[in-house]
Amino acid sequence: MPSPTLRIAVLADSDTRWKWGALTARRITPPDTAGPDVTGYALRGRATPTARQLAEAGLGTPREVTGAEFLRALGEEAYDVVVLALVGGTVQALLHGLARTAPRRRPVVVTGYVGVVYEKLADGLLLRHGADVVLANSPYDARRFRSVYEGVGADASAVVEAALPFLGGTSHRPVPGRHTVVFAAQPSVPASRADRLYLLRRLAGHARLHPGREVLLKLRSKPGEHTTHIEELPYQKLARTLPLPPNLRLVYGHMGEVLDRTDLLVTVSSTAAMESLHRGVPTAVLTDLGVREALGNHHFVGSGLLTSWDRLDAGHQPVPDLAWLADQGVAPTEGGARDPDAAFAAARRRVADLLARDTLPPIAPYYTATSAPGYLPGILARHRLDAEAPEPGARGVRRVLRDVARGAARGAYRHGVQHVAPVIRRLGEL
Repeated sequence: MPSPTLRIAVLADSDTRWKWGALTARRITPPDTAGPDVTGYALRGRATPTARQLAEAGLGTPREVTGAEFLRALGEEAYDVVVLALVGGTVQALLHGLARTAPRRRPVVVTGYVGVVYEKLADGLLLRHGADVVLANSPYDARRFRSVYEGVGADASAVVEAALPFLGGTSHRPVPGRHTVVFAAQPSVPASRADRLYLLRRLAGHARLHPGREVLLKLRSKPGEHTTHIEELPYQKLARTLPLPPNLRLVYGHMGEVLDRTDLLVTVSSTAAMESLHRGVPTAVLTDLGVREALGNHHFVGSGLLTSWDRLDAGHQPVPDLAWLADQGVAPTEGGARDPDAAFAAARRRVADLLARDTLPPIAPYYTATSAPGYLPGILARHRLDAEAPEPGARGVRRVLRDVARGAARGAYRHGVQHVAPVIRRLGEL
């Protein structure tokens, strides 16, 4: 049985997934418990968040670990629930690792997606199969998830309809004399320099055309910080090459706080559109670069939100399709934004039911050495979880020393990227 205070471990591999995991942990806590005691673990890697990124999310500082170290921690600590806020391959590796090393009373394993699922649907879902709960962010996602699992003959009972855990905030209320336009930038969409410069020029052009409007370029990260997706061409750098009007500013910070003063949210395909729609903020999804799977804006076909900068410049404001909103789980109620906790009622029931059982079933991922002998071994090897047991003797000692050395090297590299490199760039600009 769970302890009076639910003990939850959250393992994440980037700033956004850490935020998703920690918020999900609180949303899925059954109401008859004293509340969650959340312990954070950050998977060591390229995208380990900085202290600023974690503070921006309003969360504590996680302990940095490798996959193997996390599994050892689960064996030493009596957690009731584990939330895996990770890419699919890492989830799969840890599920297999947990299946081999889990204590007699293992924790309930929960996973899901941090945003709109518009690519690698089958691949990502099958890599997450084996968790006790696979959260779907909307009715639409729940149908798709179950269809994929059932279509390959896998158990679909773990799929539970919920919502994006960071939905919330106050409903949009127009303020006389205020018109704030926010462009929500994305680290990897679009990818090319030409496309990103095009969007930046159009944003600046909109600001010049409407000098009475406050126009904000909402950025995901500061130089040197890493995000869930790699940003090869940061807008901060591109903005230095263009003359920008005085009513256009670059801003950082929590998206929820920016949305508090937003009157029009513009994006290519950011999940920020879902946060905006949940609050009833007018939202536009750009078609300037086409409606393409590579951009992710194909997800918004049928939404009524697709438009262009030309139309926005002329005063057009998209009107969302209400049926589409409801299917995406972001339809606001007549009284304003919905209570985000209500969307997690089924997830809380599922977790409570699993915790009440005397024993949990063995973890049984869809991918096994028999079903995917050409795929699974590579996934496990990448996360160094392919061995059945630790190496004995001198080889084991060498492996431990090698891991320590690699960990120190990663830490030094990350410190250089996050702290030293920005200073050098600033000195070069003097």
